[in-house]
Amino acid sequence: MRTSRIRTATLAAVTAALALGLTACGGADDASKAAGGDSAAGSAQSRSASNGDAKGAGEQAGSGGATKQEARSTTASGGTDKAANGGTTAGAQQCRGDEMLLTAVHRFAGQQGDHLLVTASNKGTKPCWVTSYPSVKLGDDATALPHSKKDNPGGGQHLTLQPGGTAYSAVNLFDYGSQHHTAQSFALALRGADGHDGPSYSVALKGDKPQFSWSEADVLNWSAKKPYDF
Repeated sequence: MRTSRIRTATLAAVTAALALGLTACGGADDASKAAGGDSAAGSAQSRSASNGDAKGAGEQAGSGGATKQEARSTTASGGTDKAANGGTTAGAQQCRGDEMLLTAVHRFAGQQGDHLLVTASNKGTKPCWVTSYPSVKLGDDATALPHSKKDNPGGGQHLTLQPGGTAYSAVNLFDYGSQHHTAQSFALALRGADGHDGPSYSVALKGDKPQFSWSEADVLNWSAKKPYDF
């Protein structure tokens, strides 16, 4: 009986030891799995963070796009400015007549397309802008000519002239042969952004035929290119 009890106790002890060993192994495996899961999650977070950093770096590297946008805003001023003869429009003020060289040439005299080519050159040391069309009074006429209905749109823009830069306009002459007027000079004033005229300046015509005649006339907007440049 005693021997049987000893064997039974010994078997129970061995069984308990085996159970504890299996439990310990299972716990170690679970801990290993948990550690592996945490390690994978940490790696995923690291990859996510790395991607986020890379995206942020990409956005920083792509900040040149914002710089380009700012440059466009500076150059175009919200789409209202247009540079003539290159350069930037930033900080440009309205052109003053006393800093401009104003000249005119009579072209296609007595022919279809008869007009006065008006040239305005910036003789100042800083960029300046002109806008709309010049206020022109022919001869002794006290009334400014109207804007041409056939002109291209865009007269509301600021056309910026660098020092030495040039803008062009034209006075279209229509001579019907009766009740016409004749002159060799005209008065010109620059318009402001508000549409008001500045001081007037007398412009004498150059060329072989400075005298011109008209029954009706109108004016084109300032442009960086010569109108009617055939």
